[in-house]
Amino acid sequence: MKREPAASPTETAPLGRSDAVVRPQAEASERSTQPAAVSVRGLTKTFDSGFRALDGIDLEIHSGEIFALLGPNGAGKTTLISIICGIVMPGEGVVEVDGHDIVRDWRITRSRIGLVPQELSTDSFETVWATVSFSRGLFGKAPDPAHIERVLRDLSLWDKRNDQLRTLSGGMKRRVLIAKALAHEPSVLFLDEPTAGVDVELRRDMWALVRSLRAHGVTIILTTHYIEEAEEMADRVGVIHTGRIVLVEDKAALMRKLGRKQLTLHLQQPLEHIPEDLARHELELAADGHALVYTFATLGERTGVTQLLHDLAAAGIRFHDLHTEQSTLEDIFVDLVREQNA
Repeated sequence: MKREPAASPTETAPLGRSDAVVRPQAEASERSTQPAAVSVRGLTKTFDSGFRALDGIDLEIHSGEIFALLGPNGAGKTTLISIICGIVMPGEGVVEVDGHDIVRDWRITRSRIGLVPQELSTDSFETVWATVSFSRGLFGKAPDPAHIERVLRDLSLWDKRNDQLRTLSGGMKRRVLIAKALAHEPSVLFLDEPTAGVDVELRRDMWALVRSLRAHGVTIILTTHYIEEAEEMADRVGVIHTGRIVLVEDKAALMRKLGRKQLTLHLQQPLEHIPEDLARHELELAADGHALVYTFATLGERTGVTQLLHDLAAAGIRFHDLHTEQSTLEDIFVDLVREQNA
């Protein structure tokens, strides 16, 4: 959706030389000097009531990534996003968007940000075309009907462009929210619970759209209660709890580091109790003694499975089937929050 910048003279290949040879080097150099899309340092926010919503937040979101911000209700997600987007005044600390301070350079930073809220608050008698075009004008952008058309077509709204908002279904209104956020061609897009209450088809369409935006260089920050969204789309995951960042980790690394696997062995003969010779494996009986469950960490080369199978054979315990399950991002999230509350 975002326009690709025109090639500078230094990026253009000399006559007779393949552009494909030169451009990757230029792009790599540009990435190395490019500021973080969002940089938050020491951000604290205390409301007049005395409630401290954010407590020393440090966070950097890379340009062009999909970043999922997870946290239970009241964790501080909405406050953090509202401060970055200029809706709530920050307390102590520094927040920058594309290298620009959100307080000192507020006009620039707000023009770089698109926000997709959970609900549509606009004139219900406006047409889709009018409300999306108006959103572009609010940021001082010159009219660009071609861009508005591309946005509406990408969101399957083109056929609804002349319809009043009040006539649209809930799913279509959600698409209008995204169109309004993209009207001024932001470089950073916040999606606040984007698929809450929408059907499966729209959710998949939105996932595809998010990936397309990322491919065009737009940075996506996603807050969601649907853990599968983060697991499906995110490059990195941040967990916020009681106003503090618990962790920020590459999704794949997080799954490897904190994820666990369960090996379930379906026994030929049920057991009343686990033999003492197998106690070191910390097994659990399941299915009324017809199954043994072994839990092990996914990190590291030694899982203990080989020794377990050897000890089972030595104990004369045989099984007719087995299967493994790996913990999901939701399991990891629940464990992290439980640890913080302990």
